[in-house]
Amino acid sequence: MEIKEKIGQRIKELREITSMSQKDLAYSADLDRSYIASVENGSRNISIINIEKIAIALNVNLKQFFNNEKFDVNSTSSK
Repeated sequence: MEIKEKIGQRIKELREITSMSQKDLAYSADLDRSYIASVENGSRNISIINIEKIAIALNVNLKQFFNNEKFDVNSTSSK
Protein backbone atom coordinates (compact mmCIF):
# COMPACT_ATOMS: atom_id res chain seq x y z
CA MET A 1 0.00 0.00 0.00
CA GLU A 2 1.33 3.42 -0.94
CA ILE A 3 1.79 6.15 1.65
CA LYS A 4 -0.91 8.25 -0.08
CA GLU A 5 -3.41 5.45 0.53
CA LYS A 6 -2.32 5.00 4.15
CA ILE A 7 -2.72 8.70 4.88
CA GLY A 8 -6.08 8.79 3.13
CA GLN A 9 -7.35 5.81 5.10
CA ARG A 10 -6.15 7.36 8.35
CA ILE A 11 -7.93 10.64 7.60
CA LYS A 12 -11.14 8.82 6.76
CA GLU A 13 -10.84 6.68 9.90
CA LEU A 14 -10.36 9.71 12.16
CA ARG A 15 -13.09 11.65 10.37
CA GLU A 16 -15.58 8.82 10.85
CA ILE A 17 -14.63 8.44 14.53
CA THR A 18 -15.52 12.10 15.04
CA SER A 19 -18.71 11.75 12.94
CA MET A 20 -17.62 14.46 10.53
CA SER A 21 -18.64 14.57 6.91
CA GLN A 22 -16.07 15.37 4.23
CA LYS A 23 -17.79 18.73 3.87
CA ASP A 24 -17.46 19.47 7.61
CA LEU A 25 -13.80 18.45 7.62
CA ALA A 26 -13.07 20.53 4.53
CA TYR A 27 -14.70 23.57 6.12
CA SER A 28 -12.84 23.12 9.42
CA ALA A 29 -9.49 22.61 7.68
CA ASP A 30 -10.09 25.41 5.14
CA LEU A 31 -9.77 22.98 2.23
CA ASP A 32 -12.07 21.94 -0.60
CA ARG A 33 -14.38 18.94 -0.14
CA SER A 34 -13.26 17.41 -3.41
CA TYR A 35 -9.64 17.70 -2.21
CA ILE A 36 -10.53 15.78 0.98
CA ALA A 37 -12.25 13.10 -1.11
CA SER A 38 -9.27 12.68 -3.43
CA VAL A 39 -6.85 12.49 -0.49
CA GLU A 40 -9.02 9.90 1.26
CA ASN A 41 -9.13 7.69 -1.82
CA GLY A 42 -5.34 7.92 -2.23
CA SER A 43 -5.35 9.62 -5.61
CA ARG A 44 -3.76 12.89 -4.50
CA ASN A 45 -0.46 13.79 -2.89
CA ILE A 46 -0.97 15.78 0.29
CA SER A 47 1.46 18.27 1.77
CA ILE A 48 2.54 18.13 5.39
CA ILE A 49 0.91 21.56 5.79
CA ASN A 50 -2.46 20.13 4.77
CA ILE A 51 -1.95 17.04 6.94
CA GLU A 52 -1.46 19.39 9.87
CA LYS A 53 -4.59 21.42 8.94
CA ILE A 54 -6.63 18.22 8.78
CA ALA A 55 -5.18 16.89 12.04
CA ILE A 56 -6.07 20.14 13.80
CA ALA A 57 -9.60 20.00 12.37
CA LEU A 58 -9.87 16.42 13.68
CA ASN A 59 -8.55 17.47 17.11
CA VAL A 60 -5.45 15.26 16.98
CA ASN A 61 -1.80 16.22 16.93
CA LEU A 62 0.60 14.85 14.32
CA LYS A 63 1.97 12.26 16.74
CA GLN A 64 -1.54 10.91 17.28
CA PHE A 65 -2.24 11.05 13.56
CA PHE A 66 0.78 8.93 12.66
CA ASN A 67 0.59 6.70 15.75
CA ASN A 68 -1.21 3.94 13.91
CA GLU A 69 -0.23 0.49 12.69
CA LYS A 70 -0.64 1.69 9.08
CA PHE A 71 2.60 3.63 9.52
CA ASP A 72 4.55 0.92 11.35
CA VAL A 73 7.39 -0.08 9.02
CA ASN A 74 7.61 -3.46 10.79
CA SER A 75 3.93 -4.23 10.30
CA THR A 76 2.93 -6.77 7.66
CA SER A 77 -0.02 -4.52 6.77
CA SER A 78 2.39 -1.85 5.55
CA LYS A 79 3.80 -4.07 2.82
